[in-house]
Amino acid sequence: MPDGVLEAAAFKPKTIEEEGRPPYLHSMIAGGIGGTTGDLLMHSLDTVKTRQQGDPHIPPKYATMSSSYSTILRQEGIRRGLYGGWVPATLGSFPGTIIFFGTYEYSKRHMIDFGIRPQLAYLTSGFIADLAASIIYVPSEVLKTRLQLQGRYNNPFFKSGYNYKGTAHAARTIVKEEGFSALFHGYKATIFRDLPFSALQFAFYEQGQTWARQWKKSRDIGLPLELLTGASAGGLAGVITCPLDVVKTRIQTQVNPSARSAVKPAPEHRVVLPQVPKKPPTSPLKQQTRSISTSSPSTHTPRPGSMNLHTSSIITGLKLLYQTEGIAGWFRGVGPRFVWTSVQSGCMLFLYQSILRQLEGSSSSSKLDSVV
Repeated sequence: MPDGVLEAAAFKPKTIEEEGRPPYLHSMIAGGIGGTTGDLLMHSLDTVKTRQQGDPHIPPKYATMSSSYSTILRQEGIRRGLYGGWVPATLGSFPGTIIFFGTYEYSKRHMIDFGIRPQLAYLTSGFIADLAASIIYVPSEVLKTRLQLQGRYNNPFFKSGYNYKGTAHAARTIVKEEGFSALFHGYKATIFRDLPFSALQFAFYEQGQTWARQWKKSRDIGLPLELLTGASAGGLAGVITCPLDVVKTRIQTQVNPSARSAVKPAPEHRVVLPQVPKKPPTSPLKQQTRSISTSSPSTHTPRPGSMNLHTSSIITGLKLLYQTEGIAGWFRGVGPRFVWTSVQSGCMLFLYQSILRQLEGSSSSSKLDSVV
């Protein structure tokens, strides 16, 4: 081959995809900071939705979004109220998103280099990355959600069934009384929802970024398009996976009669009134055995009288929900879910790209200094 051709090949401009491959460490740091910041920005909404989901009162104490915000803020404040559980949320979000972005970039690049279509690579990498990160974020979400539900220690305003002094006390108590496996409660249901969400979110985001860069003819697409691509990716993924979210919440908050009859309270915890015979409960909702959501805020608060699915199967739950409530049942609460996922995703992915550029600039300047 002539020397001129070799030189031209050597200095051939890189494609956008080749240019957009920062070091893995940069991707992990930027993803960790961006993901954690996005989660903390939306933490108060997460707390409100957790209270709505886990409210055992009939009628519910936390009915609408605005009234729930004002009630929690007035009675319990910000730190122990709206931002209850922020410590385990941070401890889980940062390492979880570091693992997620590292795994995502590694999987995506190797699949594309192997010849797999980029769209399929993005989708599959989202699945793999979320599965890898779930080992970290599910236990932290269990701790976070219980602390969110209880609010203040010895909370006089809301009886949730949980009462921990803090994160460490909650972890010790759960492991001691319920076993280590309780830290992974709701793992299967969470995975069934979050794996397709993450896959779709990043497939939409990567495609949106590609279109924006082609339109701008530059990797720097500007603030408005950065926010738009991230928010639209999260919002679309949130809407599409809404049926899985609704079924997950129904399963995790449904009444469990078998558990109620199988678990008998110890004698020292039972008040015996021999003169007044006990009547059978008229409403099973008053003795609800529920499992608390372990992921992003639920979009569906089962109203009193909602049908019990009586299943732990996502597929069976989808069928039952469609048979009883139709398509509207699948997309109950899709509005709040769209808001949460779009804002959180927009913030996370915008910060991710911004921090990557800062790290890239710092790295380039360091190399120049060392050469000089």
